[in-house]
Amino acid sequence: MSLVTPFEIRVLASELDALRERLARTRRTPRVQHSWDRGTSTDVLDAVLAHWAGPFDWRAVESRWNALDHVRVEIDGIGIHAVRAGTRGSVPLLLLHGWPDGFWRFEQALPLLADRFEIVVPSIPGYGFSDAPTRATGPAGMGDLFAGLMSALGHDRFGVHGGDIGSTIGEQLALRHPGRVLGLHLGDIPLHRPRALAPDDATADDREWMSRLVAWEQSEGAYALLQRTKPQTLAVSLDDSAAGLAAWIVEKYHGWSDDFASFTLDDLCTTLTTYWVTRTAGSSVHYYYDNAHVALSTGRVSVPTAFALFPADLLPGPRSSAERWFDVVRWTEMERGGHFGPWEQPAAWAADVRAFFDDLGAWGVSPKCWVQAMTAFRTAAER
Repeated sequence: MSLVTPFEIRVLASELDALRERLARTRRTPRVQHSWDRGTSTDVLDAVLAHWAGPFDWRAVESRWNALDHVRVEIDGIGIHAVRAGTRGSVPLLLLHGWPDGFWRFEQALPLLADRFEIVVPSIPGYGFSDAPTRATGPAGMGDLFAGLMSALGHDRFGVHGGDIGSTIGEQLALRHPGRVLGLHLGDIPLHRPRALAPDDATADDREWMSRLVAWEQSEGAYALLQRTKPQTLAVSLDDSAAGLAAWIVEKYHGWSDDFASFTLDDLCTTLTTYWVTRTAGSSVHYYYDNAHVALSTGRVSVPTAFALFPADLLPGPRSSAERWFDVVRWTEMERGGHFGPWEQPAAWAADVRAFFDDLGAWGVSPKCWVQAMTAFRTAAER
């Protein structure tokens, strides 16, 4: 059994001082571009950098986050950080984040799920407070690691939610460990699925979706192509230049959210600081290379699956396409929200997660009834 150890987030003062000094010495680009047409707005970037170097209070973030239950678990030689929340003994629920964020994607939604689930939110290896893998892992390997994590935390069966790259990891976990996954709740249809379709097998819905993908890759997809092909070249810039890291990530928060104003300067600087002090900006983009070069498990996902798609996300796909690869039992198209749905629209997202698992048969009954039965069993045993 893997050892579960408590973990506290504590960044050295010297590390924070060095960051502020580096920000103070930022060399601005000669060309000033205030709109977003050519990339990150200079005005917005200047505001972020000034806040990051000045009033931003990382210690306040640490204090807030350390009120949560953090643990570290070593699985197959990789140290995995995770946050545990919710009600012990309830239905276990694994929440998998995407890029460029981390476990804090779910921070605002955790209280909305706490009474119904025993929640586990890991940092994907290579992100934040988890170790960076020393070998190519990819989504399939990540799925195995998280199955091991849940075993170490005492959960034989559990629900899974994934968004962005977390969707593909969740899909792989369900394919490789179907007997352990109660239900799969996803924010996206993994794009490796339509990319692998033979032209003759594509439906009209598939072709429309893929035409949007081609157009998106031409206008917005350069970051992904670079991260899939030459991540180490990019990693040098992201890990050495705080301003470069900010420009790379803030552009995504602006372009991929439904309402950029939903992220305060503190929110943006929290993300940037986490990547910076853990030195995982570079390792996080290496995930894209591994995703493109490590084999995936294929086949139809037999685990009951729900999709909750946000309209301003990158490439929401059609239900008819999802049903080709998943046992779709619930399909929700949200009214608002983008790539960071659990942060942008926590109430709507949490309500969909709750509804899916309430309606889902587990152990022959719904999870809600199972919790009631387990509570009664424990009460009787204590007597």
